[in-house]
Amino acid sequence: MSKIHNHSPSEKEHSHEHGGLFGKRTELIFSLLCGLFLAGGFLIQQLMAAEAFGVVLIAYITSYFFGGFYALKEAVESIARGKFEIDFLMLVAAGGAAALGEWPEGALLLFLFSLGHSLENMAMEKARKSIEALAGLAPKTATVRRNGQVSEIAVEELQKGDIVIVKPNSKIPADAVIVAGNSTVNQAPVTGESIPVDKTAIDENAAGADEKNIQAIHKVFAGTINGAGTLEIKTLKEAKDSTLSRVVQMVKEAEQQQSPTQQFTKKIERYYVPAVLLLVITLLFAFLIVDEPFSRSFYRSMAVLVAASPCALAISTPSAVLSGVARAARQGILVKGGRPLEDLGSLTALAFDKTGTLTEGKPRLNAIVTMNGVSETELLTTVIAVERLSDHPLAAAIVKDGMKKINGIDIGEAGNLKAVMGKGVEATYKGQRVVIGNAELFKRNEQDTLPADLLQSVSQMQQEGNTTMIVQRDNIFIGILGVMDTPRPEAVKVLKELRNTGINKMIMLTGDNQRVADAVAKQIGLTEAKGDLLPEEKVAAINHLREQENKLAMVGDGVNDAPAMAKSTVGIAMGAAGSDVALETADIALMADRLDNLPFAIGLSRKSKSIIRQNLFISLGMVALLIPLTILGVANIGPAVAAHEGSTLVVVLNALRLLAYKL
Repeated sequence: MSKIHNHSPSEKEHSHEHGGLFGKRTELIFSLLCGLFLAGGFLIQQLMAAEAFGVVLIAYITSYFFGGFYALKEAVESIARGKFEIDFLMLVAAGGAAALGEWPEGALLLFLFSLGHSLENMAMEKARKSIEALAGLAPKTATVRRNGQVSEIAVEELQKGDIVIVKPNSKIPADAVIVAGNSTVNQAPVTGESIPVDKTAIDENAAGADEKNIQAIHKVFAGTINGAGTLEIKTLKEAKDSTLSRVVQMVKEAEQQQSPTQQFTKKIERYYVPAVLLLVITLLFAFLIVDEPFSRSFYRSMAVLVAASPCALAISTPSAVLSGVARAARQGILVKGGRPLEDLGSLTALAFDKTGTLTEGKPRLNAIVTMNGVSETELLTTVIAVERLSDHPLAAAIVKDGMKKINGIDIGEAGNLKAVMGKGVEATYKGQRVVIGNAELFKRNEQDTLPADLLQSVSQMQQEGNTTMIVQRDNIFIGILGVMDTPRPEAVKVLKELRNTGINKMIMLTGDNQRVADAVAKQIGLTEAKGDLLPEEKVAAINHLREQENKLAMVGDGVNDAPAMAKSTVGIAMGAAGSDVALETADIALMADRLDNLPFAIGLSRKSKSIIRQNLFISLGMVALLIPLTILGVANIGPAVAAHEGSTLVVVLNALRLLAYKL
């Protein structure tokens, strides 16, 4: 950039805008206005030269105002606390550049710094939104029976031991035990289980037993969703101690932790800024020791200040990050800043959720076994006729996939449906009694036994991860159906590609039972799977893995994954299938819901990290070279500015290589 020599204006504008002029985006808008006036001033200067000096100067001063507004505000606040941070050094460097006629250099410095600062604040706002989204999962009110009176109260007022009435298809307000009613409950928001689970009541006296001794079939969690039945539940703990509240707290704690890079930067700032200022002030008084006029000492000190101002350093990382983030976005990957972009390339291990991440996230009719001479079509028509009368989620999956297999054959109507909670259904179809359910449904007393070949088939299907349903027609067993949340088609290929990138430790963490977890892991090629995990147990598993592996990512899509994502080095969310909470908490989101974008993201991260290292070497090397040269008088402001602009151009061009990255 060319210089504007002469002369600071006699008057400077000191207008102060309110911080909320444009809402929460005011700082970002100020930064963009800084860049706009900088570009405008530079273009006018190049096109109109000397005759437009006044217009150009006004453009640069305006750019200074918008770029330095928040930096000045924070510098004043930090000085009031007795600290000199990088904001202050930027302002002094920009002021020194202006005093020497280098307005474009100072304006560029302020633009880059203010842009980075505003983007950092936007990332923090995302963290706050993730906590708000978590808190919003629980209902605001609960219907409580106290002293024979039914009333609606705020969830925060619930006490341990309250009896709460939960209506069909509504959210459950507290961790509790069911004391009346039966229903299916969708626990995916908290546990990540892919299939809603049957819940039934226990004796009210037993509800006071130790929570650890109450079976899972009788317990419900805050934030989960009741099915078609009305429940009466007895709260096990206050709202502030619920599983969902612990999820919120864990995310808060993790979001507040600074990355090692942030901590390192703070240490550098503590020493670098005062050191540069001390050096510049010392050089101002060089005329007292060296036989030279004060003007010469002032010029030298300003040259050193320009040399020490981290212009190329300021743009070296942001330019690489912005290029990497832009390239990722074109691929359908949302990367929320420089830290996750860098950390992703350092991963040595990956932890995956199952439901919606490695699997499709919904139950499918996965296996069909026919018996006693019945054809597959006959079995399916019988089952579909009965199951389409049921409102159970598994019934819907069987009907949907079964209809595809029979190609629109006219089925006819079943009737007299009777549901046996937790076991299955009975109905009449074409004058015959049809029973569909688990093995327990067919054991009317302890002496009842099922055929050995049937039990063997059921056991084999369950070992493969299926939820099984036995079908009986007029006391004759005609088949077995297996329903399962099936793996994504691309999962096997993706895991192989990840191994090729050097990630050898890959583990599944899921709320589904261990048998299902093992079956899915075997199908897709994972060596380890941990099932039956609640959110806090996922966090414990992540902490254990981090003790073994320096860098670990958690890949998930649900609320139950949010704390584990926040505790991991990098949290990665499945975008299209993922919950709002997972997307807000995650550092990286695969917005196209494509698991096969994960190897690309890791490769891009490694390339970005390499370029960031190169840029830091160039920028720091330039500062280390220019400072002694300007002190010794070998280089004056002209060469210092030229070197700075040259190194800035080099690091920008180097960073732009990321836009053309291919795996």
